[in-house]
Amino acid sequence: MVQAMVQISDDANQILNIVKAKHNLKDKSEAIDRVVLEYGHDFLEPELRPEFIEKMKIRQKEPTVKIKNFRKHFGLN
Repeated sequence: MVQAMVQISDDANQILNIVKAKHNLKDKSEAIDRVVLEYGHDFLEPELRPEFIEKMKIRQKEPTVKIKNFRKHFGLN
């Protein structure tokens, strides 16, 4: 475990106190850990649902269409 000395605003401190109380945590370190991990999930690549993976496997086997001129094919000029 890494230890760090941090400076936080009064608002951040209040939020950590609320998180600490809401989740019955021992200290602010646990509150910081919880907030960071929950927020971090937005940055991490989500796991793909099994039904999506199966759908992509089926699509992978479908025939493809070759397009020589993308703009012309889709009417973009």
